[in-house]
Amino acid sequence: MIRNLPETWSLEADLVVLGSGIGGLSAAITAQDHGLSVLVLERSGQVGGVTALSLGEVWVPGNHLAERLGIEDSAESGFRYLKRLAMGYGDELAALNLAVHARLALRYFENKIGLGMAVIRGCPDYYYGQTNDGVAEGRLLEALPFPAATLGAWQARTRVSPIAPYGMTHPDMMERGGTANIKDWDFTLMGERLMRDERCLGPGLAAAFVKGVLDRGIPLHTGADAVELIGDGERVVGVRAVKDGRDMFVKANRGVVVAVSSYERNANLNKTLAQQLDLGTMVLATVDGAGFRLTGPVGARIAKVPDITMGGVQVPGEEMEDGTPLMRSVMQPIGLPHTIVVNRAGQRFANEAFYREFFYRLDHIDGGTQTHPNFPCWVIFDNQARQKYPFASVMPGQDLPEGMGVKADSLAELARLTEIDAPGLIETIGRFNAHAEKGEDPVFRRGTHPWSAYMSGDRYQKPNPNLGPLVQPPFYAVEIRRMGGSAIPSTGVVTDQHSRAMDWHDRPIEGLYVAGNSVARMESGAMMQSGVSNARGMTHGYLAGCHAAGQPSDRLAEAVARLEL
Repeated sequence: MIRNLPETWSLEADLVVLGSGIGGLSAAITAQDHGLSVLVLERSGQVGGVTALSLGEVWVPGNHLAERLGIEDSAESGFRYLKRLAMGYGDELAALNLAVHARLALRYFENKIGLGMAVIRGCPDYYYGQTNDGVAEGRLLEALPFPAATLGAWQARTRVSPIAPYGMTHPDMMERGGTANIKDWDFTLMGERLMRDERCLGPGLAAAFVKGVLDRGIPLHTGADAVELIGDGERVVGVRAVKDGRDMFVKANRGVVVAVSSYERNANLNKTLAQQLDLGTMVLATVDGAGFRLTGPVGARIAKVPDITMGGVQVPGEEMEDGTPLMRSVMQPIGLPHTIVVNRAGQRFANEAFYREFFYRLDHIDGGTQTHPNFPCWVIFDNQARQKYPFASVMPGQDLPEGMGVKADSLAELARLTEIDAPGLIETIGRFNAHAEKGEDPVFRRGTHPWSAYMSGDRYQKPNPNLGPLVQPPFYAVEIRRMGGSAIPSTGVVTDQHSRAMDWHDRPIEGLYVAGNSVARMESGAMMQSGVSNARGMTHGYLAGCHAAGQPSDRLAEAVARLEL
């Protein structure tokens, strides 16, 4: 631990928060509400973090909003669901801690900052139907449209998403047929919301927490790059940051919260911590492993769980704010009718409509040939798909931009242009078509997950919303590139039930808290569930703020005793 205390401090607060996503801001709000002085340091020029880039879903089992709708659920059922997701790679206490406290944090922010949330009706857990503890609806919540004009001078400084259609709520999209039927959306409503700057999805969720911070007068310092934690030999007591090229020493009387997200923009950490190569991205340049650089020198322990490389495509001309090519996920389009994904042998290799299965197969290594047999791979679709469905940001009926993919009047020609094995491709599509006509996929069971039908299917396609034959030329092929997982990491800092960083002797590091995607993903282990990432951030921040203020929660101990764990 760094022991060279500065002669003078530039700033001082009881709790210093690093990062302005939901993890950091929930900690700041809770701590100030419990009597502490707080300030926030944000490395970039805007606040909201990766929360603002997300779809804004928050997964909360046993929440009061679902209960009001008559939906039966419990924190205990949510815990069992998380435990099964973990496949033994997670930590039972971490899963129980999230399940118990997420609903308390939700109520807290509803009462304290006026956080408006609603149940996303009809949206099931990923594994609903696969496990008795998956639910058909109720756990997935989203923020109500947020009037960004109430942010005042911070309106333009609060981040929005270049990807999420943040002028629409989930019901707005799903009641008009979802992404598959984007042509039927109410774009008048979207335009009116955008004109008024009423933000939905992740931008709306992030803005609600920014407003909570502003209402409390908590200072937000942007362009402040925290580079080093400062300790006195006993505990973390401050931060050295750099702003405008000059050192800024910030004293933290009660502690520091590290909520700086993960490492997706750091190619070396992607390779060595997540075993992911050559990733494209759709997250900020600041998501580069700062959490490890800050917490590592003071002895924080890290842990890794299994993870997957996501897949995406790059639309020519689309860039991130720093000029990096913007990647768009193929999670939804590859599960639509008249679409499949094949490898260089022309073979399908997974259920394209359920990304948690599909992307695990992407990184498969053949030890005999020392290859990734399923990478490279291509999305193959026909003219029916091109006329009916969007692909990335290319709208239905539009030609693919030059350089994005290839088009051919026959499958043989498509194979020649892509160097995919032609006999393999033709045989695969012929077999797929025969079954797709009947709404069946006997090999990979595509379209059997209720979540797939909700998120990746076309509800008007019968008999299976995820299946349709590829028979109408021209045919298209777009190569899938590896991309990150929206800053949701496989590796992070280990924390206890109060979000205190733990050292390698399993002892809490005094004065050091960690929240959000900087924390090891021990709640869900091997698998993921949409909305868990935002729920983790909100809950970690709430717990850190309570503990730093000397009012730690004892609900985990009560739950452990009740469940006899």
